[in-house]
Amino acid sequence: MDHDVVLYMKEPPDRAALEKIVKGLEGPVEDLVRKDSRFKKLELNPDDYVDNPSAVVDLLVEQKALLQRPIVVKGRKSIIGRPKARIADFLG
Repeated sequence: MDHDVVLYMKEPPDRAALEKIVKGLEGPVEDLVRKDSRFKKLELNPDDYVDNPSAVVDLLVEQKALLQRPIVVKGRKSIIGRPKARIADFLG
């Protein structure tokens, strides 16, 4: 199965790529944001990103480490590849 791997910390997706991912995402847009210790350290409010694609994109352009991963893109659709079994189903 052909695929490209993007190491997001070395080659972070730009605004256009993030907008494409958000537009085709199967699932809640706020799930693209990792709610980890960095998120808490930045004192961000998870509610600010619920059903708010532009806020998610703005945040991820500035804070690439908060991008949930892996992201799998096929055509115009995208998913968060967790659990890993979702990836095979999505690409299948």
